[in-house]
Amino acid sequence: MLRSAGRCTRPGTGGLAEAVRYNRRMAATNARGVIAREQGAPVSVEDIVVPEPGPGEAVVRIKACGVCHTDLHYREGAINDEFPFLLGHEAAGVVEAVGTEGGDVEVGDDVILAWRAPCGSCRSCLRGRPWYCFDSRNATQPMTLADGTELSPALGIGAFADRTLVATGQCVKVDPRAKPEVAGLVGCGVMAGIGAAINTGGVTRGDTVAVFGCGGVGDAAIAGAVLAGARTVIAVDLDDRKLAWAKSFGATHTVNASSEDPVERIRELTGGVGVDVAIEAVGRPETFKQAFLARDHAGTVVVVGVPDPSMTVELSMIELFGRGGAIKPSWYGDCLPTRDFPMVIDAHLAGRIDLEKLVSETIGIDDVEEAFGAMQRGDVLRSVVVL
Repeated sequence: MLRSAGRCTRPGTGGLAEAVRYNRRMAATNARGVIAREQGAPVSVEDIVVPEPGPGEAVVRIKACGVCHTDLHYREGAINDEFPFLLGHEAAGVVEAVGTEGGDVEVGDDVILAWRAPCGSCRSCLRGRPWYCFDSRNATQPMTLADGTELSPALGIGAFADRTLVATGQCVKVDPRAKPEVAGLVGCGVMAGIGAAINTGGVTRGDTVAVFGCGGVGDAAIAGAVLAGARTVIAVDLDDRKLAWAKSFGATHTVNASSEDPVERIRELTGGVGVDVAIEAVGRPETFKQAFLARDHAGTVVVVGVPDPSMTVELSMIELFGRGGAIKPSWYGDCLPTRDFPMVIDAHLAGRIDLEKLVSETIGIDDVEEAFGAMQRGDVLRSVVVL
């Protein structure tokens, strides 16, 4: 996370730069946001200060923000220890103010916020792979608590708040007809899943696909595989309720891994050969090995589930060599937000993907801690904070 040099104070002898910082502080906006102050502690809703946007920055009024596992990872200290965090990142809203060098972002634009904003100049961008950008843009000014304590915004966004400050490159304009509680999900979980199938896995017409883990990301991967024209899509989970949800997103078959061997069952469903693309959306060694073994020779394994840093996996070298194909981690669905977000929204508006089925409940900003519990119990696909 980028940090500023210090807290703004009234200009005295510091010259023009200090005066500019002070003036921005005076033009700052007060808002309320969900704060994780220390590892494992319940979150709190507190007053925050959002600065006036500087060059290449925008203030976005948040309309809706999904409750994602990544926010819980931040609360638990599993991402880093830069507390306090301003949580929330899966969001849609409207641009309220734009600084200089705003590009094509204008006040009043309906936007989805992206946690990857390609810089255009790093080695990956220059090689024509901006979806791997190594210097993604974020706002450079800090948001703070009312007492001046600097906040670390989750994934450079911090959208469990009335307003947030982001880089203009993180603002992706989309069709305003999409409901914000649906559009916001495209900013993380939906894009991660759809992109894992289409961008990373390269699913195409006639392919066979298995998806391990049928939460929000897994169901989005199922929807992406269906959108790409897969003829067989097999959903694997331990929970019959989630398998029923998977069917509603287009899964042609379901496998409850608590009662049958998913690898054997997937082979039965594919004429004994396995699937062309196996997508692991859990982030555990057990499910990764199942996905690895359930694919056809020269098939692809896509890993989109985020593992715990302590996890390891052991594979037979001859299995790794003999099966060929590819093992591909999928970062953010290998998406290019400016290209892919509008495509997903257009597909939703055209009735080709029903994203509204992912919204299990809408809640207020004071209900995020309870939503974490519902998410951990598997009671919801997505709780969405509506502001």
